[in-house]
Amino acid sequence: MRVLICEDETIIRLDLRAICERAGLEVVGEARDGVEALRLAAELEPDVVVMDVQMPKLDGIEAARQLLAERPVPIVVVTAFPQEELVRRAVEAGVFGYLVKPFRESDLLPAIATAQARHEELVALREEAESLSDALAARKVIERAKGLLMAKEGLTEEEAFDRLRRASQVSGRPLRVIAEAVVSTLSVG
Repeated sequence: MRVLICEDETIIRLDLRAICERAGLEVVGEARDGVEALRLAAELEPDVVVMDVQMPKLDGIEAARQLLAERPVPIVVVTAFPQEELVRRAVEAGVFGYLVKPFRESDLLPAIATAQARHEELVALREEAESLSDALAARKVIERAKGLLMAKEGLTEEEAFDRLRRASQVSGRPLRVIAEAVVSTLSVG
């Protein structure tokens, strides 16, 4: 797993690097402020980002929000400040993990693994939702085409669907494309 570490305090940044490397993670970059974090994230495309909240130029939560708007990636924020308002902002920004300093190796690695797993689940859910949305749109246009064929050609629902299906098979085009063509053609008249 490729990790980008974003931490303005050198000692903590080195500690984060050491923990990640001991765990077999590849640290692909280190940022010292929020602006550098965004630049490196775009350039290096890490698998996970560990980001401090309090950083110069751009705070970690705002950097996380901007980064997630550009490219979904699991982000674990680390902070010395466990205030409820910061936690709320981090959640609203879309981060996947929140660690309070001082943390231990036994805290960081599970947080990274959990963030990665939750991110993969979110990506899978988004893909499934998109697939379902596409299927629903296809179903709607096919139903509309069947209705138009039934009304204009005096066909039964089964006959209308069979005509669409055969046209799809003969042309080698998806049923949805055939249905869209029927709707376009028969809706004009």
